[in-house]
Amino acid sequence: MVQKINLLPNKINFLVFGFCAMVSLLASCTSGTVIDSNVELADRRWTYRNHISTPFEIKDYTKGYNIYFKLRHTADYKYANIFILAHFKDGKQVVTKRYQYKLAKNDGEWLGSGSGNIFSYTLPMLTNYHFPRNGKFDIEIEQNMRDNPLLEVSDVGLAIEQVQ
Repeated sequence: MVQKINLLPNKINFLVFGFCAMVSLLASCTSGTVIDSNVELADRRWTYRNHISTPFEIKDYTKGYNIYFKLRHTADYKYANIFILAHFKDGKQVVTKRYQYKLAKNDGEWLGSGSGNIFSYTLPMLTNYHFPRNGKFDIEIEQNMRDNPLLEVSDVGLAIEQVQ
């Protein structure tokens, strides 16, 4: 005797599973990125006067945000670190903080991800930072090394992401 199998529940399970997978995929693609910028520096020369300004808007100050300094340099960059000044501007006041980032190991191996002769970094500035209000802000970054211009820096930028 042949037993008849009802495939309808399996099809429904498959469709529900597929729907849930698509919703999960779309939800994970929803980005909390406020801004992700890169500014290319002419002739790979970063001067004291060349402040990289990044304006952005915060729409939910109750959330935490991670703020990252982004850097690209060539293999000919002559230091194992970099000092920067970050000027946090909220329209009413300016707060300046100095940061030092290590870019190479003691043996000279670059810590950034490399692609040919270029090394890239995304370095934390502030984690789980809460802005004081909703509105427009600006972060201005300047190099704070002893060389002017600072050679072999190709790009500088900023990334701000909402903490998930």
